[in-house]
Amino acid sequence: MSKRRIKKVAIIGSGIMGSGIACHFANIGVQVLLLDIIPKELTDAEQAKGLTLNDKTVRNRIVNNSLASALKLNPSPIYHKKFANNIATGNLEDDISKVGDADWIMEVVVERLDIKKQVFEKLEQYRTPGTLITSNTSGIPIKFMSEGRSEDFQKHFCGTHFFNPARYLKLFEIIPGPKTDASVMEFLNNYGEQFLGKTSVIAKDTPAFIGNRIGIFSIMSLFHLVKELDLTVEEVDKLTGPVIGRPKSATFRTVDVVGLDTLVHVAKGIADNCKDDESLPLFELPDFINTMIDNKWLGSKTGQGFYKKHVANGKKEILSLDLNTLEYRSAQKAKFATLELTKSVDKVIDRFKILISGKDKAGAFYRKSFAALFAYVSYRVPEITNEWYKIDDAMKAGFGWEHGPFQIWDAIGVEKGIEIMKDEGLEPANWVHEMLASGNASFYSVKDGATYGYTIKSKEQVKIPGQDAFIILDNIRQSNEVWKNSEVVIEDLGDGILNCEFQSKMNTIGGDVLAGINKAIDLAEKDFEGLIIGNQGANFSVGANIGMIFMMAVEQEYDELNMAIKYFQDTMMRMRYSAIPTIAAPHGMTLGGGCELSMHADKVIAAAETYIGLVEFGVGVIPGGGGSKEMALRAQDLFRKGDVELNILQEYFLTIGMAKVATSAYEAFDMGVLQTGKDIVVVNKGRQIATAKAHARLMADAGYTQPVKRKDIKVLGKQALGMFLVGTDSMEAANYISEHDHKIANKLAYVMAGGDLSEPTLVNEQYLLDLEREAFLSLCTERKTLERIQHMLKTGKPLRN
Repeated sequence: MSKRRIKKVAIIGSGIMGSGIACHFANIGVQVLLLDIIPKELTDAEQAKGLTLNDKTVRNRIVNNSLASALKLNPSPIYHKKFANNIATGNLEDDISKVGDADWIMEVVVERLDIKKQVFEKLEQYRTPGTLITSNTSGIPIKFMSEGRSEDFQKHFCGTHFFNPARYLKLFEIIPGPKTDASVMEFLNNYGEQFLGKTSVIAKDTPAFIGNRIGIFSIMSLFHLVKELDLTVEEVDKLTGPVIGRPKSATFRTVDVVGLDTLVHVAKGIADNCKDDESLPLFELPDFINTMIDNKWLGSKTGQGFYKKHVANGKKEILSLDLNTLEYRSAQKAKFATLELTKSVDKVIDRFKILISGKDKAGAFYRKSFAALFAYVSYRVPEITNEWYKIDDAMKAGFGWEHGPFQIWDAIGVEKGIEIMKDEGLEPANWVHEMLASGNASFYSVKDGATYGYTIKSKEQVKIPGQDAFIILDNIRQSNEVWKNSEVVIEDLGDGILNCEFQSKMNTIGGDVLAGINKAIDLAEKDFEGLIIGNQGANFSVGANIGMIFMMAVEQEYDELNMAIKYFQDTMMRMRYSAIPTIAAPHGMTLGGGCELSMHADKVIAAAETYIGLVEFGVGVIPGGGGSKEMALRAQDLFRKGDVELNILQEYFLTIGMAKVATSAYEAFDMGVLQTGKDIVVVNKGRQIATAKAHARLMADAGYTQPVKRKDIKVLGKQALGMFLVGTDSMEAANYISEHDHKIANKLAYVMAGGDLSEPTLVNEQYLLDLEREAFLSLCTERKTLERIQHMLKTGKPLRN
């Protein structure tokens, strides 16, 4: 059979979901044809221009306006604005024949079966046999949609359910129809993971599939629990947010964003179509929800839901809904003794045992909500999926849970989970009892660096498929550990490649992390052939440990501070000039020192979702770990004969001065933080460490040679310094920057110009590093810099002073 390739996708329906999916295909370089209906009447503006319904601009108005609105969204659905060029638009009358060129046609129209069937009938007239055809429905049974279609259509038809926003949410549910060919399912499963960067989950054709069935149950169960335990909106959001590894928006803020009407629509769909569900009563809407629906308090889209923005006397306030009186009131701080006990526990997975043993209302809440969740997910097997671990995959990828229900159950202990169920009058499904009786004490286990899971059929632990393209650090950390200190673990990835993993709070870079990097280079140079700096935390690194810098500066321990900055700089230079290839694998927030580290590696394997930048201006200093030096060096590497060299240098200066942060790895190339032809981007973060290892091995096999230190960096001296100083003076005069911003900018200007040399001169990297360190230190003596650092430590937000 010839290999199926996706070069062109046709997306039918350009609403929020359709445009979002179109943008994500464009992100990965696929050509997209986005089609929608033609308008029935002219707008006033079109009439004023004398246009008719036959004009192309009018006929494509709906699709073009939808796409334009999507591209303006923040956060953006697209990695880089240039990728929007991969999308062509049209309408379902003039352009429908073009679907004949598509390798995959996806329907994303309104959730009505009659309309979907009409669309499929029309598409079948132009579709080329063998072309994939799928529906992005979130609830309509797949079997009804393909009724009456040809055999070839039915063979290549299934559901492919993206979650909104398509770029950011990783769940990709694939739902077979009655006649879907097994090869189609296999292809989509692999394509979703490898190309779209998703967690592909094959679901059964049951109402709401996997993600929404469990997610909506979880929220509906909480709605009932709120009344039972008399909890406030703020209390529930405190209990169901980051403390248990869930998004900051927790429960009620999430419902406000999604829209209460959307949630109710799905819940009603489950209640109407799952009459055998043992938890059916929980899908009935509590009175307070019915009242909110009647009042049109649907969340962000109607301006009020569980929360409401209130402006009085020019002051903004977020009000909360009192669920007893159904009136809005000022927010109340939520506090629980049980949560205090988890403050020192960094790993979320280690908190669950503490949370369910709480003696207060929070403890009761966790016991009741987890008991209900565990019982519910156990009964959904094999109804919604034959593999219980697919439920965990779906909840992590679709709802942003750090741990799925079965992982949480394992963390609490399977028997303990059953005990809290029994206290609530619940029982798990029989297969869980059978699992314990067969000598399996947990759902998951780890063996030889791979995750195994209990199988109901064979009653034994079997390797979960699909892991071969991944290296999961959690699975190999203990067995492959080579060295560790309090903030770093160095692991042997096999094939001569080491990995240095940060484990400090938010992966900040302090003394122990730098010691760990140096140790990793020592070990790699002695006994290995390559080194990766990579982790699988929420973020790669939020930068240097500014708390440590603040303490030294306040105590005026300038010699120690000088040594600490030099240690950082020297470590970066060791990475660059080591005898083995060094690879950085940034993802998520990669700020300040995290960005500097990436810039000093031989190669960067960045996750597409990498938010990287030099943000030191926000805390009143300049990049001091080699970042200022590196931007000056990279600017001069772009100088060409006859160039206006000052313009290039100024661009790199502004990248630091404006504390620019790329909103995707692709934007980082524009900023000069990532380098074209050297650094690469992977869409699936799960594959990042494995890809980095492959590149390190490749570089070693190609005969990696230790680089020679640079002595040829052209600095422009007074010529550049003069231009920078005039610029910063005029910016302060125009009130664009404060007096302290002006001072910081002038220090950076001095470094990037290479000092006040009378003419352009060639210097080495150490010369620039010394200037950088001197500038950094002098700024640490400024009261306003200390105020900025203190404010950042307290609030997590920059201060303009």
